[in-house]
Amino acid sequence: MPPEPKLIAFDTSAAHCAAALLLGDRVVTRVDEMAKGQAEHLMPMLEEMLAAEGLGWSDLDAVGVGIGPGNFTGIRIAVSAARGLALGLGKPAIGVSTLEAQAFGLVEYGRSIVSCLDARRGRAYMQVFARNLDLPPPALVEMSKESFPRGYDGLAPQIVGPIAAEVAALTGDPVVQPTCPTIEAIARLAAARIGTDHGRPAPLYIRSADAAPPRDPAPVILS
Repeated sequence: MPPEPKLIAFDTSAAHCAAALLLGDRVVTRVDEMAKGQAEHLMPMLEEMLAAEGLGWSDLDAVGVGIGPGNFTGIRIAVSAARGLALGLGKPAIGVSTLEAQAFGLVEYGRSIVSCLDARRGRAYMQVFARNLDLPPPALVEMSKESFPRGYDGLAPQIVGPIAAEVAALTGDPVVQPTCPTIEAIARLAAARIGTDHGRPAPLYIRSADAAPPRDPAPVILS
């Protein structure tokens, strides 16, 4: 990671356009609440944030992007934008999940963090984070104590996320607050991975899309 990294991160996995401009230790954030129109809103928003700091795209060291879980269309918008910027700028694009971002700075020895998001229809996205343990990937679970991930190896779990209170009411575990806004955590986690083998960002789809697959046959490619 550069000593004073410059990175812009963005996320459209929920009903918002969220962005964070990381300039060394300083972070400027912006969250525009919106249920639709993120595709048209995102790039002008990012350009406004850069211009406000006297920066251009070429000044950045990398791009960070929220990969979900969340709204399928919103995730695709952000990930596609990040891939396009990486290709055009010749800079890395680094994906970070919302579940990991919510747990940023909270994981400590002797405890586990259960990060959760509302998946609607009485379900939740959950992932457990703990130090020095190889833990399962995020999962889609029913909103019942029996379905929730366990506190691994006796580590006392703490719950974080927008539905933490609902989960804690079922488990009796304590709720903790995030250390910073989720979009800021995405930026900081992405910056920490500059120069590492992070791979190309890809949407984090934990379940299949609700929409039915198209009935039309796939087009035939003529050679």
